[in-house]
Amino acid sequence: MTTCDDPRTSQPSGGDQIRHSQITLRPETWRVAIRPFVPADNPFPTASFGRSRVERVIERILGLNEAEQNDALKRVRASLAGRHRDMEAVLERRFHEICDPASDVHSATLEQRLLIGAYFTEEYSFEAVALFNPSMVPHPDQSGVPDGSVRFVLSLRAVGEGHVSSITFRTGLFGPGDEIQVEPPSEFAISPYIELTPGGAPDDPGVRLFCRDHEDLSAVVIFPVTYRQRHGLEDLRLTRFTEDDGTTTYLGTYTAVGGESIRQELLRTSDFITFELTALSGRYAATKGMALFPRRIDGNYAMLGRQDHENIWLLRSNQIYNWDSGIAIIEPRWPWEFVQLGNCGSPVEIDEGWLVITHGVGAVRNYCLGACLLDKNNPAKLLARTAEPLIVPTCMTRDGYVPNVAYSCGSMVHGRTLVLPYAVADSLTTFATVSIDWLLSVME
Repeated sequence: MTTCDDPRTSQPSGGDQIRHSQITLRPETWRVAIRPFVPADNPFPTASFGRSRVERVIERILGLNEAEQNDALKRVRASLAGRHRDMEAVLERRFHEICDPASDVHSATLEQRLLIGAYFTEEYSFEAVALFNPSMVPHPDQSGVPDGSVRFVLSLRAVGEGHVSSITFRTGLFGPGDEIQVEPPSEFAISPYIELTPGGAPDDPGVRLFCRDHEDLSAVVIFPVTYRQRHGLEDLRLTRFTEDDGTTTYLGTYTAVGGESIRQELLRTSDFITFELTALSGRYAATKGMALFPRRIDGNYAMLGRQDHENIWLLRSNQIYNWDSGIAIIEPRWPWEFVQLGNCGSPVEIDEGWLVITHGVGAVRNYCLGACLLDKNNPAKLLARTAEPLIVPTCMTRDGYVPNVAYSCGSMVHGRTLVLPYAVADSLTTFATVSIDWLLSVME
């Protein structure tokens, strides 16, 4: 039974000034995507050594007589019916991905191609374990939105089998007032078209994903594609970036986990239909938590991060894919951040400066959320910060996959209200809203 003797952990910080939503977004095991599957090769010599395991599986499929092929394909269709759109197109596309175009296999019948494709795909419950670490930006399409409201895009870290993280999305409305509405997720998930592109890191191709056929953004799932991503895409920090000429695009840094190493990569999209994923390079790119400012400052791109795993850093670069220059600008000061202080998402520009939601790690590895304000012209200058956390793990929210963690990867300001989506115990997602005026008044 959970008990709390510390009154600060038995109720939300900030009292009535921080309004907590009743909405919770939880992982749904029924949400499945189709992804490539390749069985591991046998490391020991056998009578069939010299041919890959893929080739041997294909030979067995092609060795079926027509009745056996039809029966096997009928079972595949029955298994996947109602769970995926355009299933046969996905299976045939997988056939062409797995088979050498120069081989005789490409003379196979349609039924054989579909069956081969089925043997080299798998269903993946991409959010079976957790749905957390959200970031939030205004939606590119604001048509039909009621006065006083804004349509938003919410990105989420979804964790499935093997603790592998993918990027998924929700959409919704904020306003009028403090009302938050999140649209229910799509019944289907999109299996994107994948294309390699020249990357930002040397000799390291980027990836372009095409998700043309989705009816709503929640159908899009971006799961690991490259070798350097194979253990997960974690903690996308989205921002709507405005160039000096007024053009906008959506950019987001995330952590690519490759097993023995991690690094920052950049997601770029203008429409949430086509996505480019490109590695960052430079001295400060092999880390977690970097988040772009939403515009250039003095002609340079700027980032916040925690390159030394303890302090908030400011990075600058004239090339968005290369990061070699940075300094620590804010260090832990209060007990709830003694172990680590970091930015959550990208800074948000308000009249008074750059508003940054922070996370602090304190005793018993408790993660709490706070805030600070940076100078608009010189973001290396700290203007004020919260002495007490805004959101803490409570008796009702401390338990989950990783206990005692409140965390966010990005907030949004609408008018003079901060909309703060945040994760509970690395398990689920909820929301809070805060008056900007009140927030600034409690900073020191």
